[in-house]
Amino acid sequence: MTASAADAADSDSPGTVDDPIAGMEAAAFEAFVSKVARFRDTVVAPNVNRWESEKRMAPEALREASEIGLLAMEVPTALGGLGMSFAQKCRITEVLSAVSMPFAFSLVNTGNVAARVAQRGTDRHRELFLADLMAGRRFGSTALTEPGAGSDFANIATTATPVDGGWRLDGAKAWITNAAHSDVIFCYAQTEPGSRGRGIALFLIDGTRPGFERLPPYELAGGHLIGTGGFRLDGYVAEADDLLSPPGEAFIAALSSVNGARTYVAAMCCAMVEATLASAVRYGAAREAFGKPVIAHQGLAWKLAGVQNRLEAARLLTDRAIDAVTESLRTGDATGAILPAAHAKKFTTETAEADIATCIQAMGAEGLRSDHPGGHHLVGARIANYVDGSTEIQTDRIARSLQQLYA
Repeated sequence: MTASAADAADSDSPGTVDDPIAGMEAAAFEAFVSKVARFRDTVVAPNVNRWESEKRMAPEALREASEIGLLAMEVPTALGGLGMSFAQKCRITEVLSAVSMPFAFSLVNTGNVAARVAQRGTDRHRELFLADLMAGRRFGSTALTEPGAGSDFANIATTATPVDGGWRLDGAKAWITNAAHSDVIFCYAQTEPGSRGRGIALFLIDGTRPGFERLPPYELAGGHLIGTGGFRLDGYVAEADDLLSPPGEAFIAALSSVNGARTYVAAMCCAMVEATLASAVRYGAAREAFGKPVIAHQGLAWKLAGVQNRLEAARLLTDRAIDAVTESLRTGDATGAILPAAHAKKFTTETAEADIATCIQAMGAEGLRSDHPGGHHLVGARIANYVDGSTEIQTDRIARSLQQLYA
């Protein structure tokens, strides 16, 4: 069973509320953060290198995460979740990403699906899927990308055709997080080929039903914990109430929700940089060269100071994006979160990759050892450059705002 609100912290009363902006009461949330850190240090950290060497997701660890509520962070307390705010979810993903961004990213994707089933699904959907998602018995994915459509989301080719009692879906999805195991899937499909965003709708797909074929997960240079892969739909019939967002609305909603994803990816990048920087500083303080600690040499110390400086800037951009997304959730207008999220993701992903490499270099060959975090985080930073809109997409989004801001 997944943790309910009453299990959120070691205290008897977690103090959660059902206000999605306020989230959990502050003291209870801090106690929960400590609980998550213990889970990270005792379950994820000792096993992450083994999971990666086996090139697989870690469903057993995700199920263990569910026992403290990590797959139900934004599910309302009335439905057995923790009732966290978006800002609190970002904090938790940062705590986990200090050890493994791919694990945190996999976890948060199932959690996102659970929250959306709770908030937007029908009673039938909640009865079928919610408890299993929160308990890690089933995993979730959101499927936008296809073999021929990624950044150009409006160009998706998966079709949805009306049939008696529902819709027939046909097509293929690619580069989907958790696809190796997920079978509760938010799937975007085109109801009016050639109409681009106007015809796109959102469906809830059950991967255990006929017409769904899971494809083999991808072998990557690293980051297998996110379970990247794809699936094929061949005559899959979705029931009428499986249409969660009608044509037109779904496209707009997808572009809005990606602001949140870009923001928590930025938070993950901050965690990876800080963890690698801390490792480099500890090593530099303990290792001596030419009669003094390595970090006492100005050239090295200044490089690491630059990393710390950029990390502070990254955190400020991320905090601004969190505030903007929170405000968009309060008002229902995502416009004000678009640029802050783009700035945060562009800056944090670009600097994370470079700064993690700098920290590894500061440790010499020692930095490549698997018992230091740098190598794993370098892969995580590269992944962060692609997910939820590539760095180039963020740059384009910012560029399109220039004339409006300054002309």
